[in-house]
Amino acid sequence: MKLSHRHFRWIFSSLIAACFPLTLHAAEATSLFFEGEEGPGKGKHIVFLTGDEEYRSEESAPMLAKILSQRHGYDCTVLFALDADGTINPDNQQSLSDSQAIDKADTLILNLRFRQWPDEVMERFEKAWLSGKPMIALRTSTHPFNFPATSRWARYSWNSESPWKGGFGKEVLGETWVSHWGEHKVEAALSVNEPSAKADPLLNGVSDIFALSDVYEAYPPADAKVLTLGKVLAGMKPDSAPAVTSKPRSTDKVEQPVNDPMMPLTWTREYKNEAGNTNRIFLTTMGAATDFEDESLRRLFINAVYWSASLEIPAKADVTYLDEYHPSFFGFKSFRKELKVSDLGLGKPLPATGTPKP
Repeated sequence: MKLSHRHFRWIFSSLIAACFPLTLHAAEATSLFFEGEEGPGKGKHIVFLTGDEEYRSEESAPMLAKILSQRHGYDCTVLFALDADGTINPDNQQSLSDSQAIDKADTLILNLRFRQWPDEVMERFEKAWLSGKPMIALRTSTHPFNFPATSRWARYSWNSESPWKGGFGKEVLGETWVSHWGEHKVEAALSVNEPSAKADPLLNGVSDIFALSDVYEAYPPADAKVLTLGKVLAGMKPDSAPAVTSKPRSTDKVEQPVNDPMMPLTWTREYKNEAGNTNRIFLTTMGAATDFEDESLRRLFINAVYWSASLEIPAKADVTYLDEYHPSFFGFKSFRKELKVSDLGLGKPLPATGTPKP
């Protein structure tokens, strides 16, 4: 039987496959992209910058991005702190995957703590905020950067003295790290809508929010509009009584009851940056992954995204989960080990542990 050239190629490839079996692996994902379905946010791109050692932003950001993309139409990209093998490691303060996504963001979501990004990432970040991109900052994003005094980025650091006292957090977002006003892991928080802001559309569909993370001590600038206040609870349950203890303020050392007055918990401001552009800023000191189990906090966040994009805020935004969400309790060194970016895609419930070792 005469064999054709096609037959020879088939036989040759079969022999090679039999002698040298190969397993082909797709390149490990380094960021998540969720294409927006039809919705008011269609055409807008939201980029999440995650990287905090304590409050599990690597778990909460994909969940929020799924809701924004599938229920409200926004394209969403989630960036992570990674090790060289693609494993998520929030302790890697110098890592932010696929930072080129920052260039195309319409709104940046900051879920950061003490980052020391390399120059090329900081250059992208600086260009973005100087261009006037809106920013939504969560929890430890009051202190997003921690550069040494000799760094070209020293003014961004949370403890900077000059030219920005308190760094990027204080200068741009409205506060840096001050203190735990509630006792950490002992006294949870209950957000109370600020009476003067009750008609603000950002609070559409938002009732009091229970947050396991405690209230931060915070003093936003005079140009900030406070939306919610933080009631310190004397326990870690929604029905815990209000705390009745007193503490000295960091600013003037005067002692006051922790709930009289209550600390600001959420605010907005419009910041005119040194390039002459204005950034819309939304900040809440809530934002642990466990806090987002509260429906009203998810809705407040979704409302903030609409506000950042200058879109009409829904009367009651749909914040239903796309996939099961069982976040880890906050704490240092307690992140899910061996977790890969691909573990967090659409249709994948948050796994009990990271990708198991082979």
